[in-house]
Amino acid sequence: MKNTMNAAAETPVDTAAPAARDWRTTVELTILGAIWGGSFLFMRVAAKDFGPFPLVATRLAFGSVILLPLLWRARPTIRPSHLWKMLALGALSAAIPFTLFAWGAERAPAGIGAIANSMTVLFAALVAFVGFGEKIGVRKAIALVAGFVGVVILASGRTAGENVAPAALAGAAASFCYGLAGNLIKRFLSDIAPTAVAAGCLLGATILTAPLAALTWPEAAIPAKSWVAVVALGVLSTGLAYAFYFRLIQRIGAPRAATSTYLVPLFGVGWAWMFLGEALTPTMALAGAIILGSVIFSQKSKS
Repeated sequence: MKNTMNAAAETPVDTAAPAARDWRTTVELTILGAIWGGSFLFMRVAAKDFGPFPLVATRLAFGSVILLPLLWRARPTIRPSHLWKMLALGALSAAIPFTLFAWGAERAPAGIGAIANSMTVLFAALVAFVGFGEKIGVRKAIALVAGFVGVVILASGRTAGENVAPAALAGAAASFCYGLAGNLIKRFLSDIAPTAVAAGCLLGATILTAPLAALTWPEAAIPAKSWVAVVALGVLSTGLAYAFYFRLIQRIGAPRAATSTYLVPLFGVGWAWMFLGEALTPTMALAGAIILGSVIFSQKSKS
């Protein structure tokens, strides 16, 4: 859920001692995929006790605190016009998709959101093609069709007799927001450091969701386990994960760093099975294989 900023991150790549770095890069990409996959577990635990807006606002507040030093460091390069862009793109890249995923987490297993999140890469390509005239090529066109078929299959499934279509569609809509935001960030915020973009957008999203959280804050006391989940979601899966992600971008480049997102559905389903006992249904397995396969297929060529 966190691959939304990679389009903005055209930073120099550190190519020193590549052979020595390969093993470390693989480990770090795996860790990042595991952390982001865990975000769906944390949302599943906390969503029913917090509700979507309080959960998202609290998550964003913790994440923003972690990243604020990066925004402060970049302040000489930030103009007033950047602030409005960060506010608007914060809604599109964080506030809206985070809320959609949190809403879905109240209604369906964590794996549903994690699998739907894989569509981000394909939606980014579709938006670039339709909105900005970028070439899409036959390979990506095939991948898009396959990915959408996967979403339809995912939405058609049932878990423990419950219809998961609303959660699956909410996850697909959130992924579309990520894809759209990535394209807009690339075009309107590419003149400042990617880490500052991430921090500014999260802060903007926090400001936007705070009033909604205050209006819908639950009357009942929130259990300790849900507080732990939200703190982990904000500090680990949002703040530290973003900082870690952009550190990777600066060293290995945005395209390779984005491959960590391929691991998100695998870890999302795995953590939910391990800690919540949520089973991987045949429909989820088929949809996940089609969506993830289409994303990997689309990245095999620049076409």
